[in-house]
Amino acid sequence: MLLKEVKIDLFMKTKLVLFLLTIGATNAFGQDPSTQENLTNAIAPKYSNEFLAIGVGADALGLGNAVVAQTGGVMSGYWNPAGLAKVDKWIEAGAMHAEYFAGIAKYDYIGLAHSIDEKSSVGFTAIRFAVDDIPNTTQLIDNNGNIDYDRISTFTAADYGFIFSYARKMPVEGLSLGGNVKIIHRRVGDFARSWGFGLDAGLQYESKKGWKFGGVLRDATSTFNAWMFTLNDDTKEVFLNTGNALPENGLELTLPRMVLGAYRKFELGEKGLYAAGELDLTMTTDGRRNTLLQTGLISADPHVGVSFGFKNYVQLCAGLSNVQYVTDFDDSRSINVQPNLGIGLNIKNFYLDYAFTDIGDASVALYSHIISLRIKLDKPNNAGP
Repeated sequence: MLLKEVKIDLFMKTKLVLFLLTIGATNAFGQDPSTQENLTNAIAPKYSNEFLAIGVGADALGLGNAVVAQTGGVMSGYWNPAGLAKVDKWIEAGAMHAEYFAGIAKYDYIGLAHSIDEKSSVGFTAIRFAVDDIPNTTQLIDNNGNIDYDRISTFTAADYGFIFSYARKMPVEGLSLGGNVKIIHRRVGDFARSWGFGLDAGLQYESKKGWKFGGVLRDATSTFNAWMFTLNDDTKEVFLNTGNALPENGLELTLPRMVLGAYRKFELGEKGLYAAGELDLTMTTDGRRNTLLQTGLISADPHVGVSFGFKNYVQLCAGLSNVQYVTDFDDSRSINVQPNLGIGLNIKNFYLDYAFTDIGDASVALYSHIISLRIKLDKPNNAGP
């Protein structure tokens, strides 16, 4: 029974890494550049750096990722850097852990935010999406054609995103601006690695009537990843013998993505009860996707989230996201909608959020339990100026 479980685990991990290598290497750098379309797809493949589009924070995931207008705190460094201007504590920290593919892939987030003064704040976000202990079976068969399990080694395929943020309240009442500098590192064992750089820009505006509006331009100047492949001679031979093209060093671009949102909060009586809602629209520029609104250049995906709460103590939330067309086996098309649920609790400066969601709409299980934490800290009395 144990041997069977080991074989199944090896099979799942091997299939996953083959998928990662095929998408990340062959599609990006193994296409025939003889046509303009293939050249464009090779340099700017669809879904590039998509691990940075998953989302952070169980509260935001429970709202269907519709938070670009209302976000305000440490996780704003990811969602909309302008929201960091609302940080009013010396230090605010956040963390989240989630898993994909029945626990094979790990997704982790940590964030820090610091209020410089009444008008400006800085933040740092770190994201890791990785598959650890992947079996490398390229040397499974020796030169005599015999299978030798001792020749199996393991490696890690990981994507890292490091985001440095700054936000400031502007002289115009209710207006905040923010920006991100992103450093991206992606690595597939000793076979391939890349470094990348990108910029985000965001704004938020709160009207005197209580409406909040937000917008963020991610990968504003197109984020690049410079890939380098270091395959040894034995691995190259395996690639060629199995009909795979050898990947070549190259540049991968992530095209700009814009998110616009509007938020409104309504007080329900004078007891502290409230209801709120936000509608966001995510627009991608990497070609036609299976979204509700689509063209050959731009695709738009709406998100909506609603919440009900009592003061700042508890919040129930629900959201709809990933509104996409799905093609059935008979070539008919239907619309698929992903519902999300969540709850948040606040005890003084400690926040605990829970979401029941299909994180990234890509896990093996239909839905997962996601928990995230946030904490706000005042400046210590013995700290310097």
